[in-house]
Amino acid sequence: MRIGAVGDNCIDVYKQTGEAFPGGNPVNVAVYCVRLGEEASYTGVVGNDEYGRLLKDALKAKRVDVSHVREVPGQTAITEVEVIDNDRVFGDYYEGVLEEFSLTDSDIDFLASHDIVVSGIWGKIEKSLGDIKSKGVPIAFDFADKLEHPLVEEIIPHVDYAFFSYDEGEDAFIQDYMKNMQAKGPQLIVVTMGEKGSLVYDGANFYRYGIVPCEVVDTMGAGDSYIAAFICGILQQKSIEACMEMGAKNSCITIQYKGAW
Repeated sequence: MRIGAVGDNCIDVYKQTGEAFPGGNPVNVAVYCVRLGEEASYTGVVGNDEYGRLLKDALKAKRVDVSHVREVPGQTAITEVEVIDNDRVFGDYYEGVLEEFSLTDSDIDFLASHDIVVSGIWGKIEKSLGDIKSKGVPIAFDFADKLEHPLVEEIIPHVDYAFFSYDEGEDAFIQDYMKNMQAKGPQLIVVTMGEKGSLVYDGANFYRYGIVPCEVVDTMGAGDSYIAAFICGILQQKSIEACMEMGAKNSCITIQYKGAW
């Protein structure tokens, strides 16, 4: 199976150590899908700087197809990160060349050749989602914790598998929210809740799964790891519960080392 990841990328620069790690939601998902045995590509844009070369080289080393990563004059996106009590805390973000990113017709045709397309709320592809969906390819989308973001209402009708994160755990609010969102089009609404596990709604039933206990070194990439494994489970036609288990296990692998991958 082939997963087409598209949208934002960045270099996560750790302020305490100066270490720099490639990342960004769709970038991470592509890497994790390959780690799980599937094929994946990343479509996006980087600057013609050291960090742009770092990201492309790192993705190539992880066997991710970068044939549709454009390199343009300017700065690759950077996110400053601190680790506080083994949890990553995001600081300043410099968007760089991603500010002007948009998909070309060639990009859309390329993405439509995959078995599923995955992106996120900062990916800047909302205007192209209808075109991608019209070509018959399912779409997975990570809205992160932006439940009330104005783009949610615009994007959700085009999405088949919608992912959100919510720190308060399962409660009446999130259940009602998931029901409302699922009624707008997606097959599944998936909510990750950190240490409280995850929750899925399919229009009829809620499904719950906990976490896989492990030693936490750095939580960077935990949610993206869950999404990647869940998507792989969907492509493998596994049950919702099995997809949730795959997500939890994959997250456990990622949080035991520093950096997203």
